[in-house]
Amino acid sequence: MTQRTRPPFRADHVGSFLRPAYLLEAREKKAKGEISPAQLREVEDRAITEIVKFQADVGLQSITDGEFRRTYFHIDFLEQLGGVKTDIPVTIRKPDGTEELAPPVIRVIDKVRHAKNIQLADFEYLKAQVAALGLPALTPKVTIPSPTMLHFRGGRAGISKEAYPELDPAFYDDVAKAYGEELQSLANAGCTYVQMDDTNMAYLCDERMREAARQRGDDPNELPHRYANFINKVVAHKPAGMTLAMHLCRGNFKSTHAAAGNYEPVAEALLSEMKLDAFFLEYDDDRSGDFRPLRYLGKDKIVVLGLVTTKFGQLESKDDLKRRIDEAAKYAPLEQMCLSPQCGFSSTVHGNNIAVEDQRRKLALVVETAHEVWG
Repeated sequence: MTQRTRPPFRADHVGSFLRPAYLLEAREKKAKGEISPAQLREVEDRAITEIVKFQADVGLQSITDGEFRRTYFHIDFLEQLGGVKTDIPVTIRKPDGTEELAPPVIRVIDKVRHAKNIQLADFEYLKAQVAALGLPALTPKVTIPSPTMLHFRGGRAGISKEAYPELDPAFYDDVAKAYGEELQSLANAGCTYVQMDDTNMAYLCDERMREAARQRGDDPNELPHRYANFINKVVAHKPAGMTLAMHLCRGNFKSTHAAAGNYEPVAEALLSEMKLDAFFLEYDDDRSGDFRPLRYLGKDKIVVLGLVTTKFGQLESKDDLKRRIDEAAKYAPLEQMCLSPQCGFSSTVHGNNIAVEDQRRKLALVVETAHEVWG
């Protein structure tokens, strides 16, 4: 077994980190009009410089900006696409006292287009901070929401019939073109690693979510294959030399989850039909089912096993992680696997219920385990 020289790396991660208190305070001040957007960005810059060094110090090779400029992993990006309107999600307190993030309303109100470069300035700052460390093995990584978000949440009803009397092919082609232009702007600046965060394929593993799809007129058995074609339209625009990955998420708001279920209902469409380079799959607890769906993994693809939870501080056993990697290797080659936490530590600005020091220990465990498994 060998270490990988291109992403994803044997020890990788999903991307978001707990925001430092001073950054949260600055965001509050900006919301109240006490500081300007430029002043907030200066604070974000400082926090990103620190989190870049943190990742390098813990032994990671893929380096993100922690999503420190975002409030939500998806909305902050999607609302900057031309033709898209989003609403702020609301937090719902359930009878048992736990909190859940109600899905935001994402509507397509006009033709979707790439109105501006969304991540370019953020990437350029990240790239500069990584370069300043002088460690050539490090790769800056950009995370963006999956384009399927523009369809799944609202279905046909969430997409303007004036702009798109028929969804296929015009809607899917326009979105793919917009994503392609964003990827090209990043590639022109030197970006070689982009991850698309997708809740929808994971939600289609959950019978409650599948029923909700039926209720709005979609076939949950057909949707994974439609989304595979949709993603492949984006891949067709992928710049040469770029690794394009997808992370499947079952929900990660304040250490809660929104969906459960084995990957079997989506596995073939996901791992065999999608022409992506890599897949980050959540496997941190029983909600994810067994590893049998990995039998569909294409020969030229990598699966990153999310075996370490970001939801709780208790540290996993290294022996347990190795045992589970061995289990997974019964269904896909070990050479085509990597290891990571199951999600980010802070998919929204609120963060998971985990301590900063636990965040470090979890990542160190991923790095150490990967080194012992793959050399």
